Amino acid sequence: MPVLPSRAVGLAGCIAAASLLLSACGAAPTASSSAKSAAAATSAKGFGGMAALVTAAKKEGTLNAIALPRDWANYGALIDGFTKKYGIKVKDETPDAASQDEINAITSRKGQDRAPDVVDLGASFAVSGAQQALFAPYKVASYTDIPSGMTDPKASWYYDYGGYISIGCDAKRVTVCPTTFADLLKPEYKGKVALNGNPTKSGSAFGGVYAAALAGGGSFDNIQPGLDFFAKLKKSGNYNPVESTPATVEKGETPISIDWDYLNAGYAAEFKTKGVNWTVAVPSDGKYAQYYAQAINKDAPHPAAARLWEEYLYSAEGQNLWLKGFARPVLMAAMETAGTIDKTAAAKLPSVSGTPTFPTDAQQAKAKTALASGWSKAVGG
Repeated sequence: MPVLPSRAVGLAGCIAAASLLLSACGAAPTASSSAKSAAAATSAKGFGGMAALVTAAKKEGTLNAIALPRDWANYGALIDGFTKKYGIKVKDETPDAASQDEINAITSRKGQDRAPDVVDLGASFAVSGAQQALFAPYKVASYTDIPSGMTDPKASWYYDYGGYISIGCDAKRVTVCPTTFADLLKPEYKGKVALNGNPTKSGSAFGGVYAAALAGGGSFDNIQPGLDFFAKLKKSGNYNPVESTPATVEKGETPISIDWDYLNAGYAAEFKTKGVNWTVAVPSDGKYAQYYAQAINKDAPHPAAARLWEEYLYSAEGQNLWLKGFARPVLMAAMETAGTIDKTAAAKLPSVSGTPTFPTDAQQAKAKTALASGWSKAVGG
């Protein structure tokens, strides 16, 4: 798998150069173009071209989304940009929901108009959703520019944006901010160290435990040291069970937060004018990088809009909006080669060093099983 690009990590050799422009070729939609044909489309070309897809999506007029906080990796700008470009309303239900909640919404609302059309999932949840055959195979126009190993073999999901697990810290409330997992066990951090959710449901919290495992002598095959770390953190009194959110950060309820670097970097920018001095450090002893995946509900009530949303996310416009949210877009190297990258936004990414590696689907599934049986034991009571 390719590295996650950064100011300190090379980009060469990740992806072959290719145009990211969406194709508008193909026949115009006919009277027989229907939701059924959109639901069966595995590419815009297969539906008759981008023009046909846009027409069908506009006719549907709505996109059902779930778990897309506006301040998460610049989702607010992505939602607004899609609506402005196509006139399609995005209904974003329960923005703070976790990846497992998205899976539950697909399964529990099958056949309902309020079922999600699209989902944004942590890596392990994308894998489990594909195993349950919940997603529709679909290849966006820039699909061939997505690096090898970053897609499901059947194109039922593919990675979109990512980052590194980092330690965010309120420097006005914490005298010396921690920069490693080892630091987090120090007594001066009593009651201060939080995660963004429950790792059995949340992709970011899952990544936090995986990173702790790597810091404690574990591996992609062994997440147990991560559970042991949080058990120690709980026993020492340093673990804060409050779920870290923008609100808790601003209020000082979670003065130290283990979270993706793009979220912590976003908090630093967002709250600077409000007197919060939020710092971001990618821990050298637990360097864990991962992407989030996009997928289309195979029973999406708005199948054309769902596919058009994916095309937008994987266009140069959509990928650069991720970048402006401090996230590393999956097409970043291809865009550098094509000259479509936002260089100013790229220069603002949190600094990291070294070359990250990624767990396989099987390793993630194994870790997820271990968390399901061990998390409550580690921090409960």
